[in-house]
Amino acid sequence: MDFNLTDEQAAIRDMARGFAASHIAPKALEWDENRHFPLDVLREAAALGMASIYTGEEFGGSGLSRLDAALVFEELAAGCPCVSAYLSIHNMCAWMIDAFGSREQRAKFLPMLVGMERAASYCLTEPDSGSDAAALSTRAERNGDHYVLNGRKQFISGAGNEADFYVAMVRTGGPGPKGISCLVIEGGTAGVSFGKNERKMGWNAQPTRAVVFEEARVPVANRLGAEGEGFRIAMAGLDGGRVNIGACSLGGARAALDKALAYTRERKAFGKRLVEFQALRFRLADMATELEAARGFLWRAACALDAKSPDATRLCAMAKRVATDRGFDIANDALQMLGGYGYLSDYGVEKIVRDLRVHQILEGTNEIMRLIVARGLIGG
Repeated sequence: MDFNLTDEQAAIRDMARGFAASHIAPKALEWDENRHFPLDVLREAAALGMASIYTGEEFGGSGLSRLDAALVFEELAAGCPCVSAYLSIHNMCAWMIDAFGSREQRAKFLPMLVGMERAASYCLTEPDSGSDAAALSTRAERNGDHYVLNGRKQFISGAGNEADFYVAMVRTGGPGPKGISCLVIEGGTAGVSFGKNERKMGWNAQPTRAVVFEEARVPVANRLGAEGEGFRIAMAGLDGGRVNIGACSLGGARAALDKALAYTRERKAFGKRLVEFQALRFRLADMATELEAARGFLWRAACALDAKSPDATRLCAMAKRVATDRGFDIANDALQMLGGYGYLSDYGVEKIVRDLRVHQILEGTNEIMRLIVARGLIGG
């Protein structure tokens, strides 16, 4: 594997970095405080190809690689991890339709996702099935050329906004993973409603709601793949989602490290700048090393996913665990280095810590990542 970026990849990275610096970072604290979902800015990102990074070009996608996507999400997350993470979910949904949809479905749905005319959400988790996703109970009963849905999805990012669109896993058959199918549900469907916008520790710049189905009728033509293939589709989407969220953790951690470096260069104590104290120099060195190590691992997982390697699922789980754990630790260390100022919202580090904490939970908890890795080692 060549760790040197091509000229094209460097240009993609620089484009995302510039967009984050000019359009995201200046407003990130304001969006967090006001719980504002910046769809207008997300659509500006979409105009640059960032809403369909690894979706094929036939219906307007950028047709780039998972490694390219990791570069983009890291740079956007340096501006705001929450905004970057939502965009990663939208990209995952668009890719699932591109990868598993018919040509008719792709022609119908992808153009509205590429430009973010519709903002997509991924509906897998339920109130009683988080890590045990195969136990989901939202039911879809076939009735002629429609399914009738009843059930509830929980912790759905982006739900209930004015341009909603859902890729949902529902039960069309018996218990277990083979009874699950995947449906595309368009905003405004009768029988679809939403819970309150949850108050959260972080990720305040995107809404998180329950999505409730009560006799909601969804065309059979909106099913991705055959009945019973939904769990496989969901897991395939999560492989890439784990790389994406890991990249978002790296971007947030890098921003926190940069803030810590700037602070320790300026702040004085006991007659010296903080950066002159060996203990703090060593901590900064460790933070930078951990960030670089996690990035290298994440890039390896992204390349395995691009190559359709049989080890891709295991590597994505490993990389997600490492990147999100190390990313949170680096941000938390940065907050400590700023002392009392790190705890204040004005400096932006506490927001990064709050945003990155949930990355250790979503797209599969890091305990589930260990389970996936262990299965690869010992079977079962």
